Amino acid sequence: MKNGKSKRLFDLAKKHIPGGVNSPVRAFKSVGLGPLFIQKAKGPFVWDVDGNKFIDFVGSWGPMLFGHAHPRIVKAVKRAATWGTSFGAPTELEIKMAERIKKLVPSIESVRMVNSGTEATMSAIRLARAFTRREKIVKFEGCYHGHGDSFLIKAGSGALTLGIPDSPGIPQGVVSNTLTATFNDLESVRALASTWKDQIAAVIVEPVVGNMGCIPPREGFLSGLRSLCDEQKIVLIFDEVMTGFRLAAGGAQELFGIKPDITTLGKIIGGGLPVGAYGGKKEIMSMVAPEGPMYQAGTLSGNPLAMAAGYEMLRMISEYRLLYKSLEAKGKILEEETVDLAKRNGFPVRFNRVGSMFTMFFTAGHVTDYSTAKTADTAKFAAYFRAMLEDGVYLAPSQFEAAFLSTSHSERLLERTLKSSKRALRHLFRA
Repeated sequence: MKNGKSKRLFDLAKKHIPGGVNSPVRAFKSVGLGPLFIQKAKGPFVWDVDGNKFIDFVGSWGPMLFGHAHPRIVKAVKRAATWGTSFGAPTELEIKMAERIKKLVPSIESVRMVNSGTEATMSAIRLARAFTRREKIVKFEGCYHGHGDSFLIKAGSGALTLGIPDSPGIPQGVVSNTLTATFNDLESVRALASTWKDQIAAVIVEPVVGNMGCIPPREGFLSGLRSLCDEQKIVLIFDEVMTGFRLAAGGAQELFGIKPDITTLGKIIGGGLPVGAYGGKKEIMSMVAPEGPMYQAGTLSGNPLAMAAGYEMLRMISEYRLLYKSLEAKGKILEEETVDLAKRNGFPVRFNRVGSMFTMFFTAGHVTDYSTAKTADTAKFAAYFRAMLEDGVYLAPSQFEAAFLSTSHSERLLERTLKSSKRALRHLFRA
């Protein structure tokens, strides 16, 4: 695999950008390589500046449900751009977008558009505090909700990848108001609710974790959170920035039949452009300015290009009736073949999957939470990642990130990927 151009660009980038990248996990530090500099993408493929072509399972970290540069998305963005790229004023498309979101996600009765998933989660927490007049929040170890101060305490994603679960620069007051529980352990949440009775504003959770690798909820965990929050008058926030529109048209909450009070969205909702949203019960959302006293604003919120791409994406989701059955079938192929190989050969790997999200953990035990995810052998993963990259398969450069399937991944490409994976695993565990 050629990498001369990417290496030169990375050396140049480090002179001008902290660490040479604009988001930490992109640096490929945990896999012992320098990053790929991507030149273009189409369907299930990406090409780097050195001309290498890869089957892509990163998908811009989740948004590319229909593959890269889908003609309908590209056409919608081009059309919107000819009318203007930003107005800082309302447009009709924002209303259509809100209507479409509400139709697909019934728990959302009112929705506010923002510019990123991080903005959405930060705003949701502020809103929960304003609504309840309480200050403390509960998050789960290893879950990642963006880089807001409250969320970088025992966080997942890049913070976990780089071994930096806490970040300097977070005020002690924020730390003291952020309580951490164990994912899939309802009793850990009950204990916090008992200790801090009538002081917890919100519980925020990824209903299917994607930021310490893919970890599904145990049966009864999400429904237990719903009941506990109802009992204690705590706002339940589902961070569906990753799972929204990916696991079902109505997100993980549709898949598991649980309605949160507030939902945060991003990634797919923008069709690949920067966007986010938060929405929920009308009585809670009415607190948001200018209707209510909880202030939140953004110059680029509801940006016409993002709205055009996102609206077209949601239209495609509504029209493709067999979308999630198709993605489930593709995910099942990868899972069953990998699990079968591991069992027959005694390879210590675990394949976690929910629909089109998956992670192969290099550990023998079940992965159900932060502590079990941390048992994964990151050196083994790094070696596997490098072997797959050499064979033309681009995975997330971290053991603690989910991979994603799209409609553009054909069965032929999945078979090719599995052949590469089998070679890499056999070499790795028999070397």
